Amino acid sequence: MRFVIVSALLLAAPAIVLAQTAASEKPAAKKAKAAAAAKPELKKRAPISRAAAKAVEEVTPIDDDPNVKLTDQDLEIAKRVYIGVIPCELGASVTITPNEKRPGFFLVTTKGAKFRMHPVESRTGAIRLEDPRAGAMWLQLGNKSMLMSQKQGQRLADECMSPAQVTFADELKKNPPPSILDAPRLLN
Repeated sequence: MRFVIVSALLLAAPAIVLAQTAASEKPAAKKAKAAAAAKPELKKRAPISRAAAKAVEEVTPIDDDPNVKLTDQDLEIAKRVYIGVIPCELGASVTITPNEKRPGFFLVTTKGAKFRMHPVESRTGAIRLEDPRAGAMWLQLGNKSMLMSQKQGQRLADECMSPAQVTFADELKKNPPPSILDAPRLLN
């Protein structure tokens, strides 16, 4: 008799579990249908031509964020930024123009992209300009510079070299610094 009761319970257990899950799913399905019905239909927009988008971008002023205040140290860093057209690898170039209205701010442009950047202190001593709104960064080292998009996670321009950086890179090739792995020289 005990065997019959245990067998009946074991056979009925899956049916009970299925009934409970089906009952709990029904209110969720009703909520999903109600939410879908409550959403307004989105109107389809006509695609904007590339030329029209570029024309709008060219006449739209780049945001002057009054909340960004530069320190004296930031202004000193800004004095060391190379300005002008800086050639990069693969025929690309980056143009850096200082802002006449706000000292320490720069307009950095490359094919199809404009960034309003300001200096940010770097622990390594590299000159770093950032546009936090657009998620872009210009990193200027002694021998090269690069423009990076933090949002896209890629470099927009690499191996950019001003005339001073070309000279510095040539000097590094002629007189490379000693490796930290080399044995130290003993003074006699």
